[in-house]
Amino acid sequence: MTDTRTLTEMMHSTMPLSAHLNIEATEFTPEKVVLQLQWADHLCTSNGLLHGGTVMALADSAGGASAFLNLPEGASGTATIESKTNFLGGVTAGTVIATARPLHKGSTTIVVETEVTNNDRLVAKVTQTQAVLRQQTP
Repeated sequence: MTDTRTLTEMMHSTMPLSAHLNIEATEFTPEKVVLQLQWADHLCTSNGLLHGGTVMALADSAGGASAFLNLPEGASGTATIESKTNFLGGVTAGTVIATARPLHKGSTTIVVETEVTNNDRLVAKVTQTQAVLRQQTP
């Protein structure tokens, strides 16, 4: 689509939480969205373990971006209506990468599957349903 700096800036302007968490976009296509963040002490729970909410925020951002890139004609946006996360391992250092791919692209919902990895190790698997939003007519 464009360079990663521009993609990241666009994402930060449309999803302000992604800026707060310093999430970066590395790939942004309808087929695959890849976002990443760096482990940081202020994002952790006890023992330097990355907070599950941070992992979920990264995955939700990737899933939301994937859904947005796959909106049907006439849709105005998307919103998460359901999210299921399986945590498979903890993160104590390094880069965390979320890779989202659409599973279903419908007229009212879009289902996205996101894998979250750290050092090529699967640490979470997320399946979410995104509602397709449309402008209200008066």
